[in-house]
Amino acid sequence: MSKVGKKFKHASSLVNREKRYSLAEGFDLLPQTKISEKFDESVDIAVRLSVDPKHADQMVRGAVNLPHGTGKTVRIAVFAKGDKAKEAMDAGADFVGAEDLVNKVATENWLDFDAVVATPDMMGLVGRIGRQLGPRGLMPNPKVGTVTFDVGKAVRELKGGRVEFRVEKAGIVHARIGKASFGSTKLRENAATLLELLMKLKPATAKGTYMRSIVVSTTMGPGIKLDANEVAAAHETP
Repeated sequence: MSKVGKKFKHASSLVNREKRYSLAEGFDLLPQTKISEKFDESVDIAVRLSVDPKHADQMVRGAVNLPHGTGKTVRIAVFAKGDKAKEAMDAGADFVGAEDLVNKVATENWLDFDAVVATPDMMGLVGRIGRQLGPRGLMPNPKVGTVTFDVGKAVRELKGGRVEFRVEKAGIVHARIGKASFGSTKLRENAATLLELLMKLKPATAKGTYMRSIVVSTTMGPGIKLDANEVAAAHETP
């Protein structure tokens, strides 16, 4: 049996596992539950939805611009040519190319980037490396704005804290919403922005209670359960 560290035990003692905290209460508590003093722990949110992603009409996916960013440095690869390649570079893209970039990924399995943007005319080429990009969630998609001729805007949004998400097989959406050092207010506002979008993306075919549970946690800290009913009530249409 693995031992529980003193710091984790202390952090866990601060959390009532039977309680569903309001957003205000939960995010006031969250910074107190971080464990490490050596690095700034990330903060993640997990939202369980009453959807079955095996059905196309219940797939929940999208992208959101968090008001305070994620605190993470994002390395972006852009597949574009000519003026669009220059536009991507000017916007701060880390890697820009066309056939050369595709060949590098295909032959070297090079994946030293966190997000991918492509112009529509490049998708035929990018499709050749779908086996490398797809499993890592890096395949560009027009539904989340990463297949576009407006590559400058896409790069700036990704650099500024744009988060892509999609529901997993178990009906759970995971996303990073910041760093523990952000403090309770910024983290709460980031979470509220994501949760608002998830409510708007509710499939018409979803049955029962749509947002079933919400848990937030730092990288090494215990989970804090939030009141999903509060979130749902705040965004119900009259």
